[in-house]
Amino acid sequence: MILFVSGRTDIIAFYSKWFIKRLKEGFVDVRNPFNPKLVSRINFTNVDMFFFCTKNPWPIIPYLKDFNKPILFHVTLTPYKKDIEPNVINKSKIIEGIKLISKIIGKDNVVVRYDPIFINDVYTLDYHKKAFKKMCELLNGYVSKVIVSFLDNYKNVQKNFGCLKPKAFTEKIYKEIGEYFSKYASDNGMVVQTCFENRNLVEYGFVSGDCLSKELAFKMTGKKYSKQTMRKGNKCECVQIVDIGAYNTCKHMCKYCYANYIEDIVNNNYLNHDINSSLLIGNLKSNDIVKERVK
Repeated sequence: MILFVSGRTDIIAFYSKWFIKRLKEGFVDVRNPFNPKLVSRINFTNVDMFFFCTKNPWPIIPYLKDFNKPILFHVTLTPYKKDIEPNVINKSKIIEGIKLISKIIGKDNVVVRYDPIFINDVYTLDYHKKAFKKMCELLNGYVSKVIVSFLDNYKNVQKNFGCLKPKAFTEKIYKEIGEYFSKYASDNGMVVQTCFENRNLVEYGFVSGDCLSKELAFKMTGKKYSKQTMRKGNKCECVQIVDIGAYNTCKHMCKYCYANYIEDIVNNNYLNHDINSSLLIGNLKSNDIVKERVK
């Protein structure tokens, strides 16, 4: 089993103490987001690898040396300011965290996500080009791969359209991003790829790959995994992973987020977080159906 921590929320940034406590307890419970009465119990003895994803790696860094399983660490680093990412920490601090993680687990196990890209009158194409170049230069020698994606029309994006004011991408824009990002990634010892995008930009120098391929999973764990089938019309070739997060619980409150869509619910859920609970939010109920998940 590959444990994803997490695509539904930023557990590392806001709930690391709870996660470490669950590790010590030996198991974690996860509500099914589509049928909340169903709860999966995951024993950490069944976990072969940890897949972390965060915008603030610092809370988990002191514990990384204590993990006895392989770690793949994705850190999202985007150039947006407080109007778009109101609660994300200083970007220089994120870069310092990435460097430290790289020293602990190795640069091939750390991936930067420049994700998502959108363009408006403030965050112009030139703005992104300068930001990406600077990021690659600062992380030269610490990171081998950068993954990018483009803004999707999620509920939260629709709600925040007036704030985001995204402009449509033309082929000229894709070409400039593809060629420019490829060049400066390569100049700094990195490869760059897209994540589950119709436009993968391979014709402009991007590599073709997955966030967590079967080959990488086998290299890290010595085990074979089948690809996930979590999306309709799925073209994603990433392997199956088990997410222990919960939607509407991330306090970053980014305006483009797919996992948050009602901020009042986010705040209420955060208040219902109990560090002593086996669940991320709330506690087990008497009518919950708890089943152990082994893969």
